[in-house]
Amino acid sequence: MLEFLQRVAVVLTLVGGAAFALSLEDHGLLVRLRRRFVLGVPWGTVVTVLGVLAVYLFVQGGYTHWYRPVVIPFRAWSYLAPLGMLTAGFAHAGPGHLLGNLFGTVALAPIVEYAFGHFPRERGASSFGSLQTNPYVRALLVFPATVAIVGVTLTLFTLGPVIGFSGVVFAFAGFALVRYPFGTVLALVGSDVIGQTYRALQNPTSTVSGRSVFITPWWSNIAIQGHAIGLLVGVLLGAVYLRHSEEPSPSPARLWAGVVLVGTMQSLWAVYWYRGGTEFVLFRALGTVIVAVTAVLIVVSVAGSDRPLTERFGALLDRDENAPEEAAEGDWASVSARQVGVTTLVLVAALLAGPAIPVNLLTTAGGVPGDPVTVDGYEVTYAENVTNGMVSAIPVEAFGESTQVNTSGVIVRNEDRNIWITAVSKGKLASSGRARVVVGGVGWRHELLVTRGGWQAVDGGTAYRVRLTHDGRTRTAYTSGPARADLRLAGNNVSVVPENGTFVLSLTGQNRTLSAPIPQQNSSVTLGNVTFIRENAKVVASYDGTRVTVLRKERYN
Repeated sequence: MLEFLQRVAVVLTLVGGAAFALSLEDHGLLVRLRRRFVLGVPWGTVVTVLGVLAVYLFVQGGYTHWYRPVVIPFRAWSYLAPLGMLTAGFAHAGPGHLLGNLFGTVALAPIVEYAFGHFPRERGASSFGSLQTNPYVRALLVFPATVAIVGVTLTLFTLGPVIGFSGVVFAFAGFALVRYPFGTVLALVGSDVIGQTYRALQNPTSTVSGRSVFITPWWSNIAIQGHAIGLLVGVLLGAVYLRHSEEPSPSPARLWAGVVLVGTMQSLWAVYWYRGGTEFVLFRALGTVIVAVTAVLIVVSVAGSDRPLTERFGALLDRDENAPEEAAEGDWASVSARQVGVTTLVLVAALLAGPAIPVNLLTTAGGVPGDPVTVDGYEVTYAENVTNGMVSAIPVEAFGESTQVNTSGVIVRNEDRNIWITAVSKGKLASSGRARVVVGGVGWRHELLVTRGGWQAVDGGTAYRVRLTHDGRTRTAYTSGPARADLRLAGNNVSVVPENGTFVLSLTGQNRTLSAPIPQQNSSVTLGNVTFIRENAKVVASYDGTRVTVLRKERYN
């Protein structure tokens, strides 16, 4: 009852406050919306949101598995796997990923659609004179179709097996910045408000206690290259729109501030490199410089002067005054600052997108080690310290970093779909002890359960094994090496060894090795003159009247 009242309070205060504020407004806002939108509603945004949601619900299976949709085949693996290339820009890795992008779309897309408009604004043009000017066609077909084309295009030129609508959201942001810089910043703040409202309604009260969990850096999950390309594409489309419309250019100062604020808020400064395993390098200073320089380029491209550079800086060109007049009137002499800026942005976008072409033309490198579980073309296994077949297709060495890196964890491969991915990292599995891996395609799915179990030697390492379960059958996919406790009992070393589907105690010393399976709960086993007793989640050694803990069962969160 208390949570229900809290939800009601959230809705009443926000909706009531908005209604009160709007009641104090004149009718100018509604009039402006009706001039641009059919019935004052951004229908193109509505159709776009419903389309992205439909992909998650019905293509990825989120309708029946909201928290665990099929993800792997819908990533952008290769040009040789067209399913991923066509769907990656609209599919998502989970509900949080989906809702975050939808909230951004709801906040930013109406700004772009407002600039686009449902009604023609040329004098004498008829709204229903042709399909091109029909407001319903523009709202329900042209705008969503343009968004879909941008989404697929961005996917084609994005590095790595990306997934998500965020590239298009950044394109919305880039276009909106060109027309309404500060309005775009406010819209992004509004997106955060929408997200906060959703979370408040979903969980009015949360109780969280401190615990040890495996967490990779938040910025390591950002498709920074795809976001940057999306922003630049949006800016370029916005610049073209301004060029062919009667809309005024934004204030250069406002535009620069808007780009810097959006770039900072949306973490476009988070330039990083993956070193393999769980190690990432963040180039924070370099990223900040890139955002600042990009802001200047965007200002020049959108709000720069159309006057030829020779008129503005003629005194600096040191031309020969006796040269023929024709030479001074060549094409180079008519180049403006705006043209230089746009050309530079196009080159930057091309440089960002170019590396994706050879990578997306290649197949993933190598197979999977061991004896994998095979499910309808997918191979699933667990391995440690193996070459990452996803990022090493093209070996590159630069600035002390390399694409030739190793990885550890649950590996999924599908040769036909050109898939190779570390679906669950070693660190994450070691923290949680279990994970589910979903493989499949359009209209079908399979779930595999991955479990890890092991024993930690006191002041030593951990011996463990990883098992895969599918369709009621379980097999051991990986067995680690032994782990030795950092202590000695009567001159002997104590180790735990994964062996034959169980864990074995090993007592080594005095030119002999004694071993036996770890005893069952409340049981014991004697090796030489040392007795090992199983007490709940630990093994205690008893020798000559002394008791000491030698092993602890690995604990998971």
